[in-house]
Amino acid sequence: MFRSEEHSGESLKTMKLINPVKVVFVICGWLSLSVGIIGIWLPILPTTPFILLAAYCFSRGSLRLHRWLRGNRHFGEIIRDWETHRGLRRPAKIMATVMIVLLFSYTLIFVGVPIYVKILLVFVALFVLTYLWTRPTVPE
Repeated sequence: MFRSEEHSGESLKTMKLINPVKVVFVICGWLSLSVGIIGIWLPILPTTPFILLAAYCFSRGSLRLHRWLRGNRHFGEIIRDWETHRGLRRPAKIMATVMIVLLFSYTLIFVGVPIYVKILLVFVALFVLTYLWTRPTVPE
C-alpha cells in the first residue's frame, strides 16, 4: 500500500510504504478503545484494561494517536500512571474492587449457572483482584 495517492513522477524509492503491522496495531487500538468506552455503560465489560490495551496498541501503531489518548481528560491520567509506575491510584483500585465484587456476587447469587461456573468465577475474581492489588499504588 502506498501512503501517497498521487505518485506520478515519484520513484518507488521515495514513496513511503504503509507498515501493515502498524495498521493492525491501530485497528486493535480503536477496537480496544471502543470496547473500553462501551464498558463505561455496560458493567460486565471492564473499562481500564481495554483503555490500557488501546494505549499500548496506539504506542506501537501511531504515536499521534498515543499522544492523543494520553492527553485525554478522562483516560489520560490512568494511562500515564500505568506507563510511568505500572500501577494505579488507590481510588481506581477501590472502585475496580467494588465493581468486581458487586458484579461477581450478583452472578453468584442471582444467576442460575452451574456450580463449576460459579467456582470458575470465584477463581477469576480472586486472580484479577490479586493482580490489581499487587500492582504499585501511585501516589496522589
